[in-house]
Amino acid sequence: MRKWIAVVAVLLAAGAAFLWWRSGADTPRPATFRAEPTTAHYGPIATRAADPAPLTVEEIFPTGSVSAGGTTLASQGTEALTDCAAAVWGSAEQAVAGCTQVLRARYATRDGRVLGQFVIFNLADSAAADRLLAAFGHGGFVRPAPGTPDGFEGSRGWAQARALGHFVTVSWVGPVGDKGGGDLTYPQVAVDSPSLLIQRRLVR
Repeated sequence: MRKWIAVVAVLLAAGAAFLWWRSGADTPRPATFRAEPTTAHYGPIATRAADPAPLTVEEIFPTGSVSAGGTTLASQGTEALTDCAAAVWGSAEQAVAGCTQVLRARYATRDGRVLGQFVIFNLADSAAADRLLAAFGHGGFVRPAPGTPDGFEGSRGWAQARALGHFVTVSWVGPVGDKGGGDLTYPQVAVDSPSLLIQRRLVR
């Protein structure tokens, strides 16, 4: 018994993928979720005071599509919010206290079989970012962006959240109705790719 407890603790600490239970239709949870807390690598942007420039849609979503492994998802729209609580539900609503902005983008494969969503939160510091990450794993998550088709099966999808200094990014992909499914690896990698653009802030 102790061995199993130790294994579970190590997996959670490492941010390994784990399965979530289904929730309501208006607050779906992805079937598989991976969380990565921030590291010392992001020390230069550990606080918003040290990195005060606000995010822009042009900075995070410079192109009309994202690609990985030969899979391309086209942008279905972007938006910028100042009400961070409107983008989340459950325990995450309290965890976004001090958040000043959220940027979101929706994506879809050419055949419409897979949809994706990328969200980035601008928080006060890395401690707040890690708290939001924890909330996503315990009773809260992001909401599907407005305009997401009813057929999006988010509860059958995959999601990854990263704390990058004082930012948190969430990428979430899932099938549409019974048309999609299977291996979501490349769609997930593609939709997560805007998170790499935060690296530019390390050298400003």
